[in-house]
Amino acid sequence: MSSSDATPGLRERKKRETHRLLATTAIRLIDERGLDQVTVDDIAAEAGVSTRTFFNYFASKEDSVLIPRADREQSTQEVLERFAAQPAELGSFPAMLASIRPMLTEIDENPQEWLARLRIVMANPGLALRALTLDRESNAELVAAIARRSGTDPATDLFPALVLSLVSGTLDTAFRLWSAMDGARTSAELFDEAAALATSLTDPA
Repeated sequence: MSSSDATPGLRERKKRETHRLLATTAIRLIDERGLDQVTVDDIAAEAGVSTRTFFNYFASKEDSVLIPRADREQSTQEVLERFAAQPAELGSFPAMLASIRPMLTEIDENPQEWLARLRIVMANPGLALRALTLDRESNAELVAAIARRSGTDPATDLFPALVLSLVSGTLDTAFRLWSAMDGARTSAELFDEAAALATSLTDPA
């Protein structure tokens, strides 16, 4: 490999490292002090970069806490691929639950950062609304996939959107308890439990 070939790769790696450093620094500071008590200048100084460098990567401190768009898009594509590969005899709801499940294993590899991000989002309604807005595009893709699998039309049938709402509710319920327990159990374990309850929901004995 020539030096001209290697340079772009090195630059991209450096960009990813800086992006990662700024995001983890922002999450740590905001989790410790609160969103309103941390400025972009604070994050940049703690990370050892200029404020200008911060804005090369993020539009605001709020953006630095949320999952990057590229990561969201990649995660959505991975879920769609797993969903398409689920056994044909499996219903859309359990198939989507199974397709979401590997995400939890990845989250449990770095639980403290994810718990901190959850605490921040849950403590700031504006940030939670922003996260929901960012999810709309991926949700539309997931609803379309459910519609294809079930032979329904998302424009006229409730089913595909309802399935995704049930999956999202299952995931949200697991995450909220995981956060409340401060990671005493894994998010994957709680998701599995929530999924089992959701697929056969009856009143507790």
